[in-house]
Amino acid sequence: MRTPVDQQASAAVPPGRLAALLSQNSVDSLPDGALAERIATARREGRPLRVKLGIDPTAPDIHLGHAVVLRKLREIQDAGQRVVLIIGDYTARVGDPSGRSALRPMLTEEEIAANAATFREQALRILDPDPERLEVRFNSEWLDMPMSELLRLVGTTTVAQLLERDDFSQRFQARAPISMLELMYPLLQGYDSVAVRADLELGGTDQKFNLLLGRDIQRAYGQPQQAIMTMPLLVGVEGRRKMSKSLGNHIGITDPPQEMYGKTMSIPDTAVGDYFRLLLAREPPACAAPRDAKRELARGIVGWLYSAADAERAEQEFDLVFVHRRAPEEMPQARVRPDDGVVHLPAVIAEEFGFSRAHARRLIDQGAVSLGEQPVANGQYDAPTERADGAVLRVGKRRFRRLVVE
Repeated sequence: MRTPVDQQASAAVPPGRLAALLSQNSVDSLPDGALAERIATARREGRPLRVKLGIDPTAPDIHLGHAVVLRKLREIQDAGQRVVLIIGDYTARVGDPSGRSALRPMLTEEEIAANAATFREQALRILDPDPERLEVRFNSEWLDMPMSELLRLVGTTTVAQLLERDDFSQRFQARAPISMLELMYPLLQGYDSVAVRADLELGGTDQKFNLLLGRDIQRAYGQPQQAIMTMPLLVGVEGRRKMSKSLGNHIGITDPPQEMYGKTMSIPDTAVGDYFRLLLAREPPACAAPRDAKRELARGIVGWLYSAADAERAEQEFDLVFVHRRAPEEMPQARVRPDDGVVHLPAVIAEEFGFSRAHARRLIDQGAVSLGEQPVANGQYDAPTERADGAVLRVGKRRFRRLVVE
């Protein structure tokens, strides 16, 4: 991974210049001069910057949208600074209202704990795990606070300040419900900055209000105010909306290499430049045809998160499936048990790919499922054992299983 400046060189770079280098590809670095000031203060105190990122484990996986900020944090680590990754196991109980037009469903403690464990593991695929460069904290450490401390926190902010947020003001004007828990969310996130004494906080552009409020709360607690840096939001594979697992337009950082490669090849041409800049920190190849640029992008992303060898194999499989129209040479097996001499395909699809049976039936009816060389006809949910045994089940463009009848 190419970084703007390495650890040894960063110590000799003037604070203003280092701040500019670390801010490359960001949208905002605010207030003007604040990051350079925090760098100069940290140097006088003989310590690295404390750079905060908070992630709420509201879903079990990290996708490339998260990776934009994580990659920037890795650059900052490589420049000798210290990242404080906050797993928001407590704020996840509230749910970040950013960009929401309605209340977010609350998760159970069990769901949050499971998601938090996955988030930590996956974030370390990108961040440097060296304890000198990474501190992982859970905000339940400090947010399970006495009532007296909670009242002090609430007293730092007015309702008018909170209603300046676009999503709150729009919902207020539309008379849509805003819960007290949602109003509390920016305060709790801001208190995270107090708890870890953050010098700099990163987030997406949709987090700008929360990050700035963190400065106000630090000031109210008598701390130096953090600088903030916002990163662009990566669009999903359809090229229109922010990448999100709930929208189904994401590429997970633990997706298999072949699936990661294939999904990257499906993004629209207009998104290729942003994917290169935000994920690989370079410009797309000049004068390359869109398909060739996408191939280079897909190889780069798979090579970054896996290896160059994995990227080469993923490309070969992509060509086999999408250019030569053949099934992959290697694929997982699905062991199935027939019932009265037939295999119920919606059950197999649901079990193997995580769909509901109703969704699996819809896929069959839409012509998106084939068995062997033949598409499965509309309403043909059961396949005779002799047809199913050893046949390749294909769902959509990239999902394959070889059926083995037991």
